[in-house]
Amino acid sequence: MTRSSPWLPAAEALALMQVRPQTLYAGVSRGRIRAKPDAADPRRSLYHRDDVQRLAARAQGRRSSEAVASEAIQWGEPVLPSAVSTVAGGRLWYRGQDACALSIEATLEDVAGLLWECAPPRLSADEAGARDGMPPLQAGLRALAMRAAVDPPSRGRSPQALRVEAAEVVGTLADALIGKVPASAATQPLHARLAAAWRRPRAAAQLRRALVLLADHELNASTFAARVTASTGASLAACLLTGLATLTGPLHGGAARAVQALVRQAEQSSADTAAREWLAHDRPLAAFGHPLYPAGDVRCAALLEDLELPPAFAALREAGERLVGEPVNIDFALATLAAVHKLPADAPLVLFALARSVGWTAHVLEQAATGHLIRPRARYTGPAVAQD
Repeated sequence: MTRSSPWLPAAEALALMQVRPQTLYAGVSRGRIRAKPDAADPRRSLYHRDDVQRLAARAQGRRSSEAVASEAIQWGEPVLPSAVSTVAGGRLWYRGQDACALSIEATLEDVAGLLWECAPPRLSADEAGARDGMPPLQAGLRALAMRAAVDPPSRGRSPQALRVEAAEVVGTLADALIGKVPASAATQPLHARLAAAWRRPRAAAQLRRALVLLADHELNASTFAARVTASTGASLAACLLTGLATLTGPLHGGAARAVQALVRQAEQSSADTAAREWLAHDRPLAAFGHPLYPAGDVRCAALLEDLELPPAFAALREAGERLVGEPVNIDFALATLAAVHKLPADAPLVLFALARSVGWTAHVLEQAATGHLIRPRARYTGPAVAQD
């Protein structure tokens, strides 16, 4: 086990924590320490280094409040109360309901009703096709920006009024991302409209499942950004615009593009060669592993259930999991979905943005109800300053 690995065997974890094995196992059962089977010996477990070090420091009384807050921002302890969703026991839960189980039959509109605590809304502003030839992402950003410039603030308005407006704002984004569809599909659920717009009717069921699985994921970067914006009382459109802008980053919603690039490179040489070259250039392999799912991303497993991996993807999965020691995640599944159904190259990001807009909205509604401004303090590391 190398020092660069994020996973520790039991002996190292116990040495760091200076506790008995029962204490280590209790930390795992309470969800405080992530664990996974040791690939070299499935009878043994590995424990996440960050979790072990955090609990070790706490037990030894060396942590200040600033250190606690700083670590919480990076996959640490929860920093905001929320009833919208959580990852617990290796599963994703939407208001107490298993997201993977919901994805078997539910639509994104059904999930919106669950997360917004209302009847399933119609997510359309009847503006389909108003793209002026722009790519979907550009059209979505523009549509939200135009609303953000004129829509009223969220502060001081009733939850019911905000829910009505939320359906319109998400609908505005959906219309911009999806674009023009045949008249027969205009009133259909979003997954059916996407299938019609992409002319892939056979993909409809799997598009529906992907949208449900991506609807929310705790306090990820884009959701946190949207909640910060909501805490200022900004309009719903401004909050979703913040979330969408954050989602575009390559470490968030843009990760599937890296998978597509890696597959293209693998097709030119081999999956093993491509993976090794990425690692040799200090580029982490995209779409392998997830801090919240040490045993594997359940969303990925659910989405891949009905998909037969193309040869290049199957080879990349085998090579990557062997070299990295982590299973593939939802970004790999999205890239696979796009490849199997020959969807547009930007389909993974469109699916991600469309689905996650429902989760952003749920968090915005929740944050608006608190009336509190999110304003962390900075731990200053610059030149020394004079103090009276």
